[in-house]
Amino acid sequence: MASQGSEGLEEQLEEPEDTLRVSPAEEMPVEGPPALEEPEQEPLLLPWDRFSSWLHCICVVGFDLELGQAVEVIYPHHSRLTEKEKTSICYLSFPDSNSDLVCCFGLYLERIFELHDISLTVYACVCVSLLQSLVLISKLPYVTFFHSLLKLIAPEYFEKQEPFLEAACNDIDRWPTPCPGKILTLPIMGVVMKLRIPTCYDKPGTYQLVQCFHPVFFHIQMLWELVLLSEALVVMAPSPAESSDTVLALVSCISPLRYCSDFRPYFTIHDSEFKEYTTRTQAPPSVILGVTNPFFAKTLQHWPHIIRIGDMKQAGEMAKQMKVKKLKNLKTLDSKPGVYTAYKPFLNKDEDIIKQLQKGVQQKRPSAAQNAILRRYFLELTQSFIIPLERYVASLMPLQKSISPWKSPPQLRPFNQEEFMKTLEKAGPQLTSRLKGDWIGLYRQFLRSPNFDGWFRNRRKEMMQKLEALHLEALCEEDLQLRIQKHTEVETVDLVLKLKEKLTQAEKDQLPVKPGTLPKLQAHIESIILTLPEDLQGILHKPDCA
Repeated sequence: MASQGSEGLEEQLEEPEDTLRVSPAEEMPVEGPPALEEPEQEPLLLPWDRFSSWLHCICVVGFDLELGQAVEVIYPHHSRLTEKEKTSICYLSFPDSNSDLVCCFGLYLERIFELHDISLTVYACVCVSLLQSLVLISKLPYVTFFHSLLKLIAPEYFEKQEPFLEAACNDIDRWPTPCPGKILTLPIMGVVMKLRIPTCYDKPGTYQLVQCFHPVFFHIQMLWELVLLSEALVVMAPSPAESSDTVLALVSCISPLRYCSDFRPYFTIHDSEFKEYTTRTQAPPSVILGVTNPFFAKTLQHWPHIIRIGDMKQAGEMAKQMKVKKLKNLKTLDSKPGVYTAYKPFLNKDEDIIKQLQKGVQQKRPSAAQNAILRRYFLELTQSFIIPLERYVASLMPLQKSISPWKSPPQLRPFNQEEFMKTLEKAGPQLTSRLKGDWIGLYRQFLRSPNFDGWFRNRRKEMMQKLEALHLEALCEEDLQLRIQKHTEVETVDLVLKLKEKLTQAEKDQLPVKPGTLPKLQAHIESIILTLPEDLQGILHKPDCA
């Protein structure tokens, strides 16, 4: 069976968080963006709809000594991949490392998925054995879970080939759709896996951060700043598994804030963005790359921040103090582990967390406890930073008394950077964090980053939906029968059409309305229709009349 490369995804995201318990009969918590809400009633599903809610496809890549790599099987057979996408998968599926490998890499499939979240990257987990690779491709960031799934099905596939793969895919097509907060029972080839997808209210998980950050142990706070600010980062690692683990750990360290730039857990010279990322004619983009090829030590030397890690040590070993290194000293992939950058952190270094974790190593504290300490530290640091932003953005909401059922919902006030900065004097991060430093400078830099843009767009969408919900609730409290007495027949029909449109949109957007609001609105619509002539009643009762 393939060895596990990455133990979890923050996808914080929330995305990389929890350690996976491999026993298929146990609950296996993984992290991912809580973008999915539980539907009140599951819609009618067609064949492969359930499969598609988990995976885009499963690929088998073969290696021929004369012809090279080629995609041999795509399942389900109707799944579409362009030749460019197949080429990327082929190269990424046979990394320069030992066989029996499980790792994760990012892949662009812009044509297939309409992604409106952190990036255009989809996730691919690969298991390599001899001259074949089995690759799972999904838009969901549940890397821990997909790794475990691979470890279950890959050995059987390598032995039994395509009939087994077809049977496994048919099992996946019977799974319930992904739903945050519920324990899902997922049967696969005679084994039952149990999975709980976290909600946005869950505490962060137990992803193995300490192991991933061990080679750069003394710079974790600076790395948190770099990720927070969406800085261009390169992780140079000795293997794809260590590359994947470290990139995913970095993305996860700003949880519960969602990382909104691109990241590639494993990036190769064959990637379609290779020329863009290695050119010296323009500044590197906001992306975190994980690489293993020594060639990148030269071609990416112009990048502003490079993390060089050696073989990940055992958690019980003590890391040695190391200074930040100058970029000009990074010559080859054989350079010493460390952080190569000219970056000057905005915040003063927190020595307490370093001492606390060092003490844990000396006392042989369990790795799960060490990870919990580091995870809590990152969580508290991010929350201290984001709470003032949350408080200010909440103040942009109009007062509820300004909402009129017969007028369009009021608009949010625009975000004013200087106005926000003034709030930090009395309600800044100093209320919850002991750290000193240039918090103002950190905020100014953050407000220019993709992470702020993504966070604010999401918060703005939530607040606008809340205004729509309040407007809908106010409308439902009105005496609509009394209202239509003053309306002409044409105006009444127009009101019905508008109410039906609001109801449809509210259901589609899953507006956060009070329980019973939508049925009440439906009842209002029905009662108004009954006041109209029978011919209009028949027309308005048709589903497509709106």
